[in-house]
Amino acid sequence: MDERGVDRFAALQLRCAAGREAVLGEIHRFVAARATGVADLGAMLLDYPLRPAKALRPTLCLSVAAALGAGEAAALPSAAALELLHNAFLIHDDVEDASRERRGGPTLHELHGIPTAVNVADGMFALSLYPLLENCELLGVGPALAVLETIADTVRITVEGQALELAWIRDNCWSFADQGYRSAYFDLVLRKTAHYSFVAPVTIGCLVAGAPSTVRDALERYARHVGVAFQITDDILNLEIDGGAYGKEREGDLWEGKRTLILLHAIAHEADEVTRTRALEILARPRPSVADERLRGLSATVERLHDTGRIDADAYAALTAAIGPGRASKSTADVAELRALIDRRGSIAAARSVAVGECEAAADILRRVEPSLCEGAARRFLHDLVHYVIDRLK
Repeated sequence: MDERGVDRFAALQLRCAAGREAVLGEIHRFVAARATGVADLGAMLLDYPLRPAKALRPTLCLSVAAALGAGEAAALPSAAALELLHNAFLIHDDVEDASRERRGGPTLHELHGIPTAVNVADGMFALSLYPLLENCELLGVGPALAVLETIADTVRITVEGQALELAWIRDNCWSFADQGYRSAYFDLVLRKTAHYSFVAPVTIGCLVAGAPSTVRDALERYARHVGVAFQITDDILNLEIDGGAYGKEREGDLWEGKRTLILLHAIAHEADEVTRTRALEILARPRPSVADERLRGLSATVERLHDTGRIDADAYAALTAAIGPGRASKSTADVAELRALIDRRGSIAAARSVAVGECEAAADILRRVEPSLCEGAARRFLHDLVHYVIDRLK
């Protein structure tokens, strides 16, 4: 990253930090007012929001509104609702993917169990409705209902995207004859990530500011390009960056069998049918659960006791039958094999090229719509966001 890139990154971080502070104040207010009387619920509702995070989504919403002439107070409740939705989606996503780390710590279901984690996410969804109700007085009934409809559409579209990804993993799908793997991936990402992370914040910022439809349409196209590039970047970072710096489990996407653009490219460009079949066999296996690992450990202990003569053949047979064969789940060697395939096919570089192209398209749209935006830090943030996504790839 060059000196200008460092300056842009620092400016973006400062604006995100300010946006995060403002939004967390709102979330604290909602939790204090609504999540009362139930032991530990308030603390768990705040767990993910208080972990280190960029707060890009609410800051994007605040920045679009400001760049179009609206004050922060007008957009703040909606920005807080977006942040609550984001964290609720993360909890559900972690449960569905059996993820173990989030933002540098154990996932909520690892800490408290799946039932509690799901309940906390549901609580976040419920809590996000209150700031949207406040919009009726703050913005007027018409704009408030438009924001609420945007949120409702966003939840539906995100659920559709998650359903699509889960179906691809369940069915071990990698071929998309009707559209090709790249188009299929774009469709998935636009539904699952880009809409709620970038399009919805931009749309809501435009609604709060009363922007003309032509400006709103252009900024939404900008957001779609940035959103796709951002997700591809996340896919790359998952393979390249240490988990502690990244905030999630390194190579977690391979363990979970996610159909990233990188993985789809590698499989599609593998000419050897045996190697491709082998990769798909690995992807069909689930990642080992804690129970799987305990059973494997128990089986190894029984094996060792038998080999050292500490249990006889009858006891060994009985214990082995009781433990059972266990599930055929992924191993560390399996994940290494998938990673080797990705490296041989140059799939990370191919994905990086696509992400840069998406960022360039977003920058071009922003240049054309710039005359409609107010000069200042909010407009610069929109430019910095594009460069930030590109600079993360370097």
